[in-house]
Amino acid sequence: MLLLTLAAGLALLILGGELLLRGAIALSLRLGLSPLFIGLTVVGFGTSTPELFTSLQAAFSGAPDIALGNVIGSNIANALLILGAAALMAPMVVRRAALMRDGAAVLLATLACVALALTGSFTRLSGVLLLAGLAAYLLYAWKSDSAEPAEIDDSATRLSPLAALALTALGIALTVLGARFLVSGAIGLASALGVSEAVIGLTIVAVGTSLPELVTSIMAARKGQPELALGNVLGSNLYNILGILGATALLSPAPLDAAAMIPDALVMLAATALMLTLATTGWRVTRTEGGLLLAPYAAYLVWLGAA
Repeated sequence: MLLLTLAAGLALLILGGELLLRGAIALSLRLGLSPLFIGLTVVGFGTSTPELFTSLQAAFSGAPDIALGNVIGSNIANALLILGAAALMAPMVVRRAALMRDGAAVLLATLACVALALTGSFTRLSGVLLLAGLAAYLLYAWKSDSAEPAEIDDSATRLSPLAALALTALGIALTVLGARFLVSGAIGLASALGVSEAVIGLTIVAVGTSLPELVTSIMAARKGQPELALGNVLGSNLYNILGILGATALLSPAPLDAAAMIPDALVMLAATALMLTLATTGWRVTRTEGGLLLAPYAAYLVWLGAA
């Protein structure tokens, strides 16, 4: 039964990732928007759905530290594991103007999250400020997007905007469901094999909520749409901090254990800085740089396991 759950989860992830990518590409073409902008918004936000549900559930259960830890852990995985894996599949060439805009927004959001961890200020005011920052950024990004649609296959051009949006939504739903099945099966299998809960939490669950981003980014890279992969990571990290933490703080404010969050928050800041630094060296992320992103993520998991 556990193996069937794992297989079903993997199949749904692959199918959902394929549909999500096709819908997102068609949507960018039909709306005259760049693949990076679609990756930042529709794809990046949609694949962050597992983090949203996890954080809200944790906050309503009286555990805001878990909500913040979920976002921090997911953003570290996005910057190092997901972008690194996608770059290994296909090097990414990025537009300088777009990366300067979106990378700066991600860095500012990351600094805001670090400040949240340092001060332990998880109030409704902080939630309002984070959500306002997200709204302002989206408006600015939409107005400044320079509409540079990539080469798209003929099958994508035949989709209407509504059909493309529906296909994207279906892809997101299947990807999130697949991630849930895969994590559930993996936890059950690990427990049956006697693996400790600590190891399960640090590996399977931590990466599990980032599986939609991982599958979507790798498939985007394989299909020659690296801007979607990068936009997915940047958009997901922005939405995790400004959207998910903002909504969680607004709906369920509570004090945080700041001291426990500081080390991981600083790791997230370092991971974000490394990701942006590599992306701006030659305005591309090469396979070698993908490896340079994956190595510190492996070291981070080892550090977590030893802590």
